Parts: sequence; structure tokens; C-alpha cells
Amino acid sequence: MGLISCYSELTVQLSQKSLCSNHKNIVSNSISPSLTPSIQTVVTNLYTTTLSTGIRHLITVTWCRNTTTQGFEINSGDDPTTGFRLNTNSRFFRKKKGSKSFEINDSKFEVFYDLSSAQYATGAEPVERYYVVILVDSELGLFLGDMLEAFFKKVKINKQNVKFNLISRRECIYGNTLYSTKARFSDTGECHDILIQCTGEGNGVVKRPCLLVSIDKRVVVRVKRLQWNFRGNQTIFVDGLSVDLMWDVHDWFFTSRCGSGSGSGHGVFMFRVRNGLDSMLWLEDKKKIKDEKKEFTLLVYAIKS
Repeated sequence: MGLISCYSELTVQLSQKSLCSNHKNIVSNSISPSLTPSIQTVVTNLYTTTLSTGIRHLITVTWCRNTTTQGFEINSGDDPTTGFRLNTNSRFFRKKKGSKSFEINDSKFEVFYDLSSAQYATGAEPVERYYVVILVDSELGLFLGDMLEAFFKKVKINKQNVKFNLISRRECIYGNTLYSTKARFSDTGECHDILIQCTGEGNGVVKRPCLLVSIDKRVVVRVKRLQWNFRGNQTIFVDGLSVDLMWDVHDWFFTSRCGSGSGSGHGVFMFRVRNGLDSMLWLEDKKKIKDEKKEFTLLVYAIKS
């Protein structure tokens, strides 16, 4: 898919001050009252963790929630082998608390989890009252959730020196053309509300499709004549970082009509934080490692029912 087929020289500046104030700049028609945000069915988070030995591992945690499946699975790196899978909706396996160990690429992984009291919003990922802890070769590699203190009281592990970062997030959302999600573009940045909507504009009977992308209720990207500009790219600035926003909604028009209730189609939206190497290729290795920590990519795969 040609996600970056067209480019735009326009940029949008966002600062924490402008996000929290200046509400009169919010576009009133950015949210249609007749649309309910679509449902997140799958989310895949890719983490990088570095052990005390200097060995670096990639850990993928995928959360899934639909009519037949609710749970998560864990993979390591590019290995297609699923190290661990939990489906709490299964008739044969409903254990929501426990542990399991497995090996991938000669490394031993131990997973400890507790989803027995997990609370969900509308998405696939739990929001509170759960924990997932992953040990790699007997060393703490990754921990998630808000009930970690209970686990660390039972298992004496030093969690102060663990180094892991979320470097990419991929979401699959199903429903109409209104998509809502959250993202943190850096480890020290704020968590932002992101809203993506395809709407109609114009005073005539026939509305022209328009794409609106909002961050914290403020419209940062408006794409008019979307039926012609179904692929594109703009740059915004969030928390002092340059973020490239790329979209491809080709199938919204060539598979179904945008904004209608018939047919199906999918759109792809990518938010990619620049790491400084894109325009400064002469950076030294030490500087390169520092900049790589800023990398983050959010990919939204939006399926229109």
C-alpha cells in the first residue's frame, strides 16, 4: 500500500499550553453527534527492553477483544512463534491468573499475569486492575498494569534498573468513520486524546468528504476534497517533537462511499515521531542511540463496516 504517495508542505504546531487552553479555536463540527466512536478490536504494542548484560530484546504484546476472544499473546522479536496466548473466553481455558515459561531464540521467558479483576473500557486493552510481568533469562524485562505492587511483594525482583520502551503501537478499529484513541509520543510526554473523523462539508445537498484529525479536542489536520486527497502527509509538532501524520483512505472510496452505511472499506493512519536522523545523517553513534529513544509509531487500521 502506498501510504506516503503524496506529500504536503503544511505543518501544524502544538504546544502543551495551546492544547490545554484557547478552546475557542476548537472546530465545533469536529464531532458528529450522530456517530458513536468505533470499537478497538486488536491492539499490538512493540517494546524494546535492554538487560543488564546489554542484550536487547523486542517483545510484542497483542491484546484482542471480540465476540469470541478476549485476552492477549506474547511474541519476541521477528520470531513468528507465539510464546504465550491467553483467551479468557475459551470454554476450555478460563484461567485469568497464573504464569507460564517458554523459550524463544535460546532465551527463557517467564510470564506472570493477573486479569481476574481487569477492567476494560471499550477497547481490547485493559485499563486498570491487572498486571502482566515478563522475565527474560531471570531478569525483569517488561511490566504492565496498575496492580504491580502486589506481585513485587511476592517476587523479590529489582525493578529500578529495568529499561524498556514502547516503540510502536498498532490498532485495529472496526465501525464507522469516527475513530478515537490515545497516544503518548514520548516517555516523558503527556497522554493525548486522538480523534479521526471523515465528515461532510459544504452548504449544498451533496456534502464533500473531509478528513479531520484532532488532538486533545483541537483540530490539527483538515483535509478537504478527500475523494481526491485520499493519500497524503502532514507534519505536526507535539510535546516538542516532530510527528509525521500519513493517511491512506483509498478503500473508503473505491470499496465503499465515505460516510454511507453500506459497503465496507479500510483506512490507514500513521503517526510517526521523527528521531532526528531523518535530516541529520551525519550524527555520531552516541547521538544516534540517544535519538533512537524518541522513536514512536502509532498505526491505526480503521475498518469501515
